[in-house]
Amino acid sequence: MERKIFTHIVANAVLVLLIAAVAAVGFVGATTNVFRNDDNAPIYRGTGEKQVSLMINVYWGTEYIDDFLSIFDKYDVKTTFFVGGCWVAQNPDILAKIASCGHEIGNHGYFHKEHGKLDYSGNAAEINACGKLVFEYLGINMSLFAPPGGDFNSDTLKAAADNGYKTIMWSRDTIDWRDKDSETVYSRATKNTSDGELILMHPTAHTRDALERIVRYYLDKGFRIVPVSTNIGEIWTSTNSTQAD
Repeated sequence: MERKIFTHIVANAVLVLLIAAVAAVGFVGATTNVFRNDDNAPIYRGTGEKQVSLMINVYWGTEYIDDFLSIFDKYDVKTTFFVGGCWVAQNPDILAKIASCGHEIGNHGYFHKEHGKLDYSGNAAEINACGKLVFEYLGINMSLFAPPGGDFNSDTLKAAADNGYKTIMWSRDTIDWRDKDSETVYSRATKNTSDGELILMHPTAHTRDALERIVRYYLDKGFRIVPVSTNIGEIWTSTNSTQAD
């Protein structure tokens, strides 16, 4: 009887160990999938210690861009402006001013479409139309693409990668296009911050009103405010491409 009980206990113990082993393998596999090296994968935050990036998506709000540039110049910080092609077509002089101030220019599509609803050719057309127009005006080949509204699918990621772009998302969204309050924008841009933040904002009056405080907050905390390429470990300078003649 005791022998049967002992055998039963051993059998159960072996079964438990087997289940645990299978679970462990599954966990490792899942972890590998999450952290695997995938050139098409979107990037949600940077890798640099004590540095953050302010991402300004531009399809509208042209009247506030000079104020943004003045604040950035005052504190000698560089950022990334993701520009829409249809905005560039109407504001090439403002685009040139942003670039001349040493800020990075990123691709934000042409017509602010929902890229997650586009097929591969539709995604490629939107991305390349913006890229060609910016090259025409500035003579630079952009390397970062921020899909409008953060909307993408697998075709978006592949089309971006095939055309030389990394797809950029964000770690913090000020949602300043919806909530028109400078205190809310400031809080969302600064609360519980950590290394590598990618902070999304737009050129609006209330974001402008909060911007200097946001910049000072990070600088006072010992953070560098850098272009997205720098934050994600890419090599970038304000003269990373040949300027148009």
